[in-house]
Amino acid sequence: MENLTIYGDGSQKSIITGNKNYADGVRPFQTASFVVLGDGFLGKAMGFRNTAGPEKHQAIAARVQADRTVFVNCRFEGYQYTLYAQTHRQFYRSCVIAGTIDFIFGDAASVFQNCIMQVRKPMENQQNTITAQGRYQQQETTGFVLQKCQIKADDTLVPEKDKIKSYLGRPWKEYSRTIVMESEIGDIIHPDGWLPWAGNFALNTLYYAEFNNTGPGSNTNARVNWVGRKVINKDEATKFTVGSFLNGTWINGRGVPAQMGLYN
Repeated sequence: MENLTIYGDGSQKSIITGNKNYADGVRPFQTASFVVLGDGFLGKAMGFRNTAGPEKHQAIAARVQADRTVFVNCRFEGYQYTLYAQTHRQFYRSCVIAGTIDFIFGDAASVFQNCIMQVRKPMENQQNTITAQGRYQQQETTGFVLQKCQIKADDTLVPEKDKIKSYLGRPWKEYSRTIVMESEIGDIIHPDGWLPWAGNFALNTLYYAEFNNTGPGSNTNARVNWVGRKVINKDEATKFTVGSFLNGTWINGRGVPAQMGLYN
């Protein structure tokens, strides 16, 4: 159904939960506790969880495959593959997304605004990657934008954060595109910032950009030296705002605050 709204009593009160996972033989995209297929969906004050745990590998809390999707004041909790932002235009405002490996992944055009990315403790010998964006052709208009977000460790990771490496993202597909701008990046992010997927795969074709971030993890002096990894200027960053990147006028009138341009 199109233009459906689900309105909860709070993201830690109204929770849709499941525990399907890859380790138990379920294909990753079928592990989702919650799936959005109808365009124009609005989720407010809801929680979405996959409780399979890190040892069960890929286990999706929510899979979103619909255009003009909006989530506000929601929580997405899992470990590997928490949120599958699969396709089309998606807007997340004031949400919490918690996980470990590739915990925001997919090939949608998604803007995460004023959200908290909560990095959890993975299993032994694992590294954390917040994003794994899957743009596979250069002409695709997709990408992940983290604007005015907070990137920080959750309570389970804090005592271990110096032993476990955490990164902003890695390239799931050849033209992977992720922009982190006007955000507060905590000290959990490794100075490299970004992690290769496998060997040199996608390192010459990806687009990873940073603009006007703050916090101890925002220093770009020691970032990976890839062709597509860059610090961008204000003009370039403007292309990835809600107004430009999502043609975001469709968000207006839905009772959800949205900053259409840059904050500063």
